[in-house]
Amino acid sequence: MPFFTPGDDPGPSFTELLRRVGLAPPIPTLSPGERIEIAHGTTVVAIRYADGVVMAGDRRATAGNFISHRAIEKVFPADRHSGVAIAGAAGPAMEMVKLFQLQLEHYEKVEGTALSLEGKANTLAQMVRSNLPAAMQGLGVVPLFAGYDTHRRAGRLFEYDLTGGRYEETRFAASGSGSLHASTVIKLGYREGIDRGGAVDLAITALFEAADEDSATGGPDLVRGIYPVIATITSSGFERLTDDEVAERFQDLVATLTEREGTSPRLPETTTEGGGER
Repeated sequence: MPFFTPGDDPGPSFTELLRRVGLAPPIPTLSPGERIEIAHGTTVVAIRYADGVVMAGDRRATAGNFISHRAIEKVFPADRHSGVAIAGAAGPAMEMVKLFQLQLEHYEKVEGTALSLEGKANTLAQMVRSNLPAAMQGLGVVPLFAGYDTHRRAGRLFEYDLTGGRYEETRFAASGSGSLHASTVIKLGYREGIDRGGAVDLAITALFEAADEDSATGGPDLVRGIYPVIATITSSGFERLTDDEVAERFQDLVATLTEREGTSPRLPETTTEGGGER
């Protein structure tokens, strides 16, 4: 274990500890996009509802015009009462999530109490800001953070920009290439006091419509049984929905859209030489 003088002690910050001992990840000096294909995660959403927050993310990762991964996960627990969803360069994003989880655990062990939800959001903002040099090289990470505030007894959600700007949203937030389409769907369908089922269905619909308009966003894969990752965060903690529940809700959505669009197959009418039907 390294030892520090009182004036040089990094305190409960694990990222600062890494910097002090020279283990901070290197910053690229050349554009990696010119030499390697970078996998990018795409659309993630978060919706505030009566009992907490719903977080959801599609499963597709792309590298240019190729699908690099069909079942990547983009929604993770940060600790018991908070979660983070990633969009952007997949490698740095996953590294940031792991470091963020470790930072929160490290703080709790050093201080003997969990960091406040506001403090967690600020900590993630610092990590996003620290990634700015890499973002300028094409390795940007733009996460969503959400959780249940045990002091306010309500769900809260935050979105970020590449410079580390942290913005709290009162109803919903979206990030990634399909965020414009997803946020439009949520905006039209959101209502105050929405319950868990309504929020989950709204998140599913938002991802489905985003996938319909954005090629980088993956829709449900019925052949492989791959569905978006959806989780709720309430006073009971972070809970991921089962694939069976998500699949059932998607099937209900597809049935509704099919009925609305009137896409049942119809055979054209034809006639015989005598003028009768055949």
